[in-house]
Amino acid sequence: MRTIPPRGVWIPALFFVVSGTLDAALSVFASGRAPDFDVVWAAAGRALMSLIVALGLWNRFALSRSFALVYCIASVLTYSAALLLALTRQPLHFPLSIVVGSAFEVPSCVLLFGYLRSPEASALFGRPLF
Repeated sequence: MRTIPPRGVWIPALFFVVSGTLDAALSVFASGRAPDFDVVWAAAGRALMSLIVALGLWNRFALSRSFALVYCIASVLTYSAALLLALTRQPLHFPLSIVVGSAFEVPSCVLLFGYLRSPEASALFGRPLF
């Protein structure tokens, strides 16, 4: 019988599951038009990447922890710039998916990045991929 992993494992994995699901749902349903194959395919690809990282974190792979750290840095930089432009009312059009995604991911990734760099996370995610 498998036991539930420690909180430091399932919370980052859950973040990536929620993030991928939110990104896919917002990309498909907030596009303002009927979803076609291209939109659904692109959304599924982005969601798949998040789900693969979540699965790797659930299995405590150190490589997945590294991917999660890079993802958090990229998300914070990208979405912070989008939020800054939106809050300063720049004459650009921001889709709802960008605004909602950034409001979710920026604070979550800041907290997750701090945790994933901690010694506790290093101890939990020390298992090599091969």
